[in-house]
Amino acid sequence: MDNNLVDGGHLKAFIERIEKLEEEKRAIADDIKDVYGEAKGTGFDPKIIRKIVSLRRQDKSKREEEEEILGLYLAALGME
Repeated sequence: MDNNLVDGGHLKAFIERIEKLEEEKRAIADDIKDVYGEAKGTGFDPKIIRKIVSLRRQDKSKREEEEEILGLYLAALGME
């Protein structure tokens, strides 16, 4: 690849922005981990909280469909 065809300054700016965002993402992930730790410290189950957060992100009809299928599968296995 010819170095004359690549705008190094522009490329560097993109890379630096991405690096900054990755750093912020790690900091936010640490903050979230701390909140789960606080919840656990007050008696809540972090695994269940994670599941609830995941469910709240889903569209209601999608969630209901998944719950229905899960119920069918559990019943088929004699687990319901």
